[in-house]
Order: sequence, then structure tokens, then C-alpha cells
Amino acid sequence: MSTYEAAGVDIEAGDRAVALMKDRVARARRPEVVDDASGFAGLFDASALLRYQRPLLASSTDGVGTKVMIAQRYGKHDTIGIDLVGMVLDDLVVCGAEPLFMTDYIACGKVVPERVAEIVGGVAEGCRLAGAALVGGETAEHPGAMGPDEYDLAGAGTGVVEAAGLLGPSRVRAGDVVLGLASSGVHSNGYSLVRHVLREAPLSLDTELPELGRALGEELLEPTRIYSLDCLELARSAEVHAYAHITGGGIENNLSRSLPGHLDALLDRSSWTPPAVFGVLAGHGSIAQHDMDRTFNLGVGMAAVVAAGSADEALRVLAARGVDAWVLGEVVTGEGRARYR
Repeated sequence: MSTYEAAGVDIEAGDRAVALMKDRVARARRPEVVDDASGFAGLFDASALLRYQRPLLASSTDGVGTKVMIAQRYGKHDTIGIDLVGMVLDDLVVCGAEPLFMTDYIACGKVVPERVAEIVGGVAEGCRLAGAALVGGETAEHPGAMGPDEYDLAGAGTGVVEAAGLLGPSRVRAGDVVLGLASSGVHSNGYSLVRHVLREAPLSLDTELPELGRALGEELLEPTRIYSLDCLELARSAEVHAYAHITGGGIENNLSRSLPGHLDALLDRSSWTPPAVFGVLAGHGSIAQHDMDRTFNLGVGMAAVVAAGSADEALRVLAARGVDAWVLGEVVTGEGRARYR
């Protein structure tokens, strides 16, 4: 007899996953969230936007790429959702937008309720760290298309920024200072190259490397740092002209997106020391500096372009919030690109 369960879809497991994640999702809430008894949609009270003169809604969507394969191999699923939030909501804050809410989508070969709850629990924790609400999501079972231990996740977020406070290239001026905000490690980009190094070296995720002080798997699964609240506070306290979220493409490519066509960001490579994990990857994988530069964040998770007179105050604000930051470079006349000295 043909049934949905015989086809590989376990509806009861899905219901149990929802029940297990409910308490964790409740921690990622804002007062503007309105409950929808049906659960088909997430509701957000838009009257909260009346305090803005001209509110601009900002939207972003992303996933975490092949980092999920490291999580699956290592059997650790409680932080990959934080990575998802970092990838989605920290894109919003680049233009100065305050993240409001987010939804997630998990596709898996087999619903394991405890595993799904761990993943969504991470998303909820990430939303809490970003000051946003997790208003809904979907878990889909795809037997046959994915193995029973395989899953992927994606999400979408919405934020708001006052039109007069919109940040970006048009505000950047010659003489501005570029600040680097430290990453927590590899974050969520470059994992196809990471996995290539693991195959070729070969390296085990359980290997304890003295440079790292812990297992390689733990280091590679260190969750993405979420900068949303730090960047919002910085913009309130100092004259910030632009941000750049350092994701795929590295520092130069991402920072170039936040520059006007007539200015360059001249960066000082000697101003910081990349975390040890990047040396491990470069050494074991024989990766050239050019490829490291265009693949990884190299220890800079976010860059802030601030007025020269605000640099000291900006560094003070970030230090008070526990964010390691430093002067990474300066803005000079050029051709609209970030480059090293």
C-alpha cells in the first residue's frame, strides 16, 4: 500500500519538531509581533514604522552554503542557525537598516525532530542577538532528493531605515577612515575550499591542532559573529558613512561595493593578524595569498567607513561593546576599489 510515510515523509516527526522548537523560537520575539493562530503567516505590526518620517524597508535572503556539510559530518547542529542569521541580517545593517524580523526554511532528507529543533534554536538565538524576531519558517522533508542525514537551510529578513539615514557609497569622502571589525573565524564563506583542503591534506575534523587549541571541527563550526546591534549603536554614536559585510569575495571585493567610483580604500595588511585558522588552511592547503584574499574574510567580518574625526569615538564605542576593532585603512582618490598598500 502506498502512503506518505512509505514514501519517506513522516508527518508526526514534523509535528514533534515544531513542538520541540517552540520554546526556543519564543525567545526571538519583538513587541511588534502579532500572533497568527493558524500559523500560516508571521505577522508584524507595521504601525511601529509610524515613528519614521520616510521609512525604507530593506530585505535580504541567503543561506550558509556548504558549511552545513561540516555540521553534518561533525554532528553539531546548534550553531549553524546563528550562521544563517549573520548572513541574512548583517547584510541589512550595511545600509543602516534595523533588522525587524526573519523567516527560515529547512530542507532535509529525513526529519529528525531533535536535530531540526537544534537548527531552529540556533536561528532563534541568532535573531535574539540581532534584535530581530523569528516570525515563522518551514521544514520540508525531501526523501530521495537528499540523504537521511543531509539538510540545507536558507532564510529571509526584513529591516527598516530612515531614508535620511541611509548609509552607502554616496556618503563616503576622501580622508575617511576604514575600521576593521574582527570576525569570529571563517564565518560562513569559503567552505568549498575548506572541504577541498580537508580532502587533500588530509585533515580530520577531530584533529586537535596546537595552533587552534581545540578540534578543527569546533573551530570551523564557530558561529558567525552577528554585528547588527553593534553597527546600529555605532551609527548612532559616531559619523558612519558606510559599512561592508565581508562575506564571499573577501575584504577587497566586498568593501569595493561600498565605495563611490572616484575613491579607493587603501588598506594596511600589517594592521592586524588573521586568526590562526586561516594560517592552518593556507598551510595545509598550499593556498596562495591571492586565493586567501578573495575567498575568506581573514579575520575582518565587517568594515566601517567613518569620518576621520569620528574614528577614535567609533573605536571606543566598539570596545565598550566587546568588539575588537582597529584602523584598517583610509579612503583616498582612486577608481572605486579597495586595495592593499
